[in-house]
Amino acid sequence: MDSLIINGGASLKGQVKVSGAKNAILPIMAASILSSSQVVLSGVPDLEDIKVMSEALTVLGAKIKRERDSLIIDSRHIRSCEIPEEISRKMRASNLVMGALLARFGSAKVAYPGGCAIGSRPIDLHLKGFNNLGYRVWEKGGFMIGDGRPKNGREILLDFPSVGATENLIMAASTVPGTTIIRNAAREPEIIDLQNFLNRMGAKIKGAGLDSIRVDGVSSFGGINHVVIPDRIEAGTFMVAAAITRGDVFIENVAKEHIQPLVYKLREIGVEIMLSSTGIRVMGSKCFRPADFKTMPYPGFPTDMQPQTMALLSTIEGTSIVVETIFENRYMHVPELRRMGADIKIEGRVAIIKGQETLEGACVEASDLRAGAALILAGLFAKGRTEITSVRHIDRGYENIHLKLNSLGADIQRRQ
Repeated sequence: MDSLIINGGASLKGQVKVSGAKNAILPIMAASILSSSQVVLSGVPDLEDIKVMSEALTVLGAKIKRERDSLIIDSRHIRSCEIPEEISRKMRASNLVMGALLARFGSAKVAYPGGCAIGSRPIDLHLKGFNNLGYRVWEKGGFMIGDGRPKNGREILLDFPSVGATENLIMAASTVPGTTIIRNAAREPEIIDLQNFLNRMGAKIKGAGLDSIRVDGVSSFGGINHVVIPDRIEAGTFMVAAAITRGDVFIENVAKEHIQPLVYKLREIGVEIMLSSTGIRVMGSKCFRPADFKTMPYPGFPTDMQPQTMALLSTIEGTSIVVETIFENRYMHVPELRRMGADIKIEGRVAIIKGQETLEGACVEASDLRAGAALILAGLFAKGRTEITSVRHIDRGYENIHLKLNSLGADIQRRQ
């Protein structure tokens, strides 16, 4: 099992480029099922989750080829509508193929998905939405099974602005005759990218980025070339890396409007941030201040940046308070940070952080993707040697993060 060995204390300096957004690529790959021609996606990082989604599409019958940072997907020969359990359990986003399969074939059978154990992410919002749309969907033997051909679009109200449910329903509604309205929709940038991708293939979708999305059903989809948006969470992780090491880093390929909640919070802490047409410059300071924040659905503070920001707050003198409202188990990094000397107390969904002047290197485990990122950041700041195990979780969402950080002056080795 691979591990990362970090010798902390270096102040990061230099320039780094952000990869394409994993959370945009996965639903777009699922949506390629709808195409009657070839789809080319550019800006695709080499990540474990993307390999798993490629495996899922291949099992269905699609042909996929990678050329550098591009994926060429040909879904014309898809015949199967079933994703087996051994694939679904590797990745949460495997359930996103269900909406596309129902829309194209009127049939789908997908095993319950896996992914990071950061809390309950109930699939009932997806199933309820499919049924409200007019499909017949049920659960049996560890599978989600669906069939049907809805005759008319309908109005659907989500109980919670779930990103995955919003994406699945957009795809499922894309071929339903008439107009479907999805209310209380999630507003994340990745949903806008999915809308843009589908519209360029021939869909008629309006409103992504707002809380109501209109989908007018169409009967066919063509092939396109599409450049995926930058990964706002990877960008945010590099921003916090610059701050926690009191460094000076210029980050390329950033959609600045996607990271505003983090920019505001880091500036409140005292981080210097300069926005330009080509990227973001992030400069650390010796005069950081504690801060409080609460995770919220977009455009609120992203839950995917909570662990990394907590690592930073652990190094800032004073008391900070974090409230996690999205996932009840998203404090699994806290015991590991404590191993490194962090002073963090958990009361339900509230974390109370008393910043320390130093952290000490230790042997810690990455319990999930963003927890692993937080431990890398803490290791960069800590005195001595930090070893992070279970880095397979980190590989799900960061492409060669150790190499990118080393290019900025970090000392990280990957050991098999």
